[in-house]
Amino acid sequence: MLASKKALDKLYRHYTLLSNPTYFPLMINSDNSCCFHGNTSFQSNFSLKGANESQGTMLWSGQRRNISRVGLQWNSMEIDNVSCHDWHLSKRYYNSNPNDKHSREFANKLLKSIPEYVKIVEVGPRDGLQNEKEIVPTAVKVELIRMLVSSGLPVVEATSFVSPKWVPQLADAKDVMAAVRNFEGARLPVLTPNLKGFEAAVAAGAKEVAIFASASESFSKSNINCTIEDSLVRYNDVSLAANKLSIPVRGYISCVVGCPVEGMVSPSNVAYVAKRLYEMGCSEISLGDTIGVGTPGTVIPMLEAVLDVVPIDKLAVHFHDTYGQALSNILASLQMGINTVDSSVSGLGGCPYAKGASGNVATEDVIYMLNGLGVETNVDLQQVMLAGNYICKHLGRSSGSKTATALSKITAHASKL
Repeated sequence: MLASKKALDKLYRHYTLLSNPTYFPLMINSDNSCCFHGNTSFQSNFSLKGANESQGTMLWSGQRRNISRVGLQWNSMEIDNVSCHDWHLSKRYYNSNPNDKHSREFANKLLKSIPEYVKIVEVGPRDGLQNEKEIVPTAVKVELIRMLVSSGLPVVEATSFVSPKWVPQLADAKDVMAAVRNFEGARLPVLTPNLKGFEAAVAAGAKEVAIFASASESFSKSNINCTIEDSLVRYNDVSLAANKLSIPVRGYISCVVGCPVEGMVSPSNVAYVAKRLYEMGCSEISLGDTIGVGTPGTVIPMLEAVLDVVPIDKLAVHFHDTYGQALSNILASLQMGINTVDSSVSGLGGCPYAKGASGNVATEDVIYMLNGLGVETNVDLQQVMLAGNYICKHLGRSSGSKTATALSKITAHASKL
């Protein structure tokens, strides 16, 4: 037997002292079964008699889960299950996939417009690292990309072919692409600011590129040193060249809600730039709240304006979490039918030309929320967390993901038992 009644009693006492009974046994029964409870109704009842063939049922907030083939090891707090929707206590991967009638009815009323699948575009290796002052070695960038691709992320933005003078952190773009160009399982687009950058990217093996415009005139001048109109002319040249080679082009629009210079940005400005990018052939247009000032109250009108001129399946959202509004804005976007979301592992990022812009919304936090909504992503949260731990360890800082931080703390507590 993998666990004893004594070990379970110890577990209960430890977490009672911590005043946190939510996820741990309330009572150890004479038959070695145990009950879980907390502020929500949570109960687990299963046998400990088999090494790997225990049978049981979990109830959580009225949700019934049948648990089978459970490997139970309380000393390491590990429950490994064959189903990705069951509980993984070793990694603290809580996935509340709404399966019962009550949850489905609730979802039908309030969440019926949310897509069943959401594509996550990981921007950490480019947008996340571009503002780092200390140069990250090429080998570290390559390993980060490898780990992100292996997590199941369908798109990982690899680097940017900009002038090293403006973004020295990405001066190794050619070397990074040489190392990752044959990675399988994900698309690896790169940012190209002009035709010269596009040609360099193609020569390095890029199969998909991105261009970036702004909805703010002042920000366009400070970020890419030209007006909005001049930038659109420049990107049209890139789009024409890409079309000849059948290379998809993604368009970014920055400052879709607010600008660090001009303040609030009109939704009509965003719609104008989005329409121009769509007309020049962009396969997808990402709407970016560069300084993270947006709320659902400002994001929704912006999306409504853009949806009048660009099909919804061509749009993505890109939120920074400066004011803690990113997940709220993503949820509002999903409710409007958007099914592509940009995010950055561990919340890395910021903009070198936008004062006060904190990191992108963390990929871990987005996945956790989508899992709870029952939305498919085909991404392994635990693998993304490993990638986040890897890059944060190199950068010498803690993760900017609340999900990763919380799950790591719970795992650390369990390891002390």
